[in-house]
Amino acid sequence: MIFGFDEAGRGCVIGPLVLCRAGIEPKAEKELRALGVKDSKKLSARQREALEGPVRELCDIRTHHLSAETLTQKMDSLNLNDIEAEAVAGLLADAPAGSQVFIDSPDNVPIKFAERVKKFSPSGHPLPHLVCENKAEDRYPIVAAASIIAKVERDREIEKIKQEVGFDFNSGYTSDPVTTAFLARHLDDGRVKPYVRWKWATLENLRQKKMSDY
Repeated sequence: MIFGFDEAGRGCVIGPLVLCRAGIEPKAEKELRALGVKDSKKLSARQREALEGPVRELCDIRTHHLSAETLTQKMDSLNLNDIEAEAVAGLLADAPAGSQVFIDSPDNVPIKFAERVKKFSPSGHPLPHLVCENKAEDRYPIVAAASIIAKVERDREIEKIKQEVGFDFNSGYTSDPVTTAFLARHLDDGRVKPYVRWKWATLENLRQKKMSDY
């Protein structure tokens, strides 16, 4: 088997970080290419949703959702790359030792992320061969498949949160002015708090600005 890993929601201030492990037999990977699988950021929401079913039929899919509350708690002792590596190691716990794993690395020096994954792997558990690269979703269809599933699942979670809080805050990303304007107005809203990553610098900046406005 070969496996691909990617995530969605890494840079968000609202909502979960979703990781996906997609697995496939090497000889079947060409079927992913035939489907037109590519980096989820290069596909529209409609295209991702159309590809989701065929990708799930071809691949062994496992996902892991890290909620905003979980990320806030973990960031007391770990940085985001370590949190992601810990989740990857957990998803690899039952992967056959002879398999090959392609990972979209969040570290600028990809070998550092491989070392993080090894650090969080169970002692004595033989790891598959790890290939960590930046922009791996552009080179390996199995990583692109993982990116599509992660993005589709995260988008659905974001829509659920919007229904829960009763506001459309758009994407939930720190770079999104609609999101930051929403947070500036609703920082103290009890409905919103469980879905916010409180360790993000964005929140501290908003807090400081709010205090200076008084």
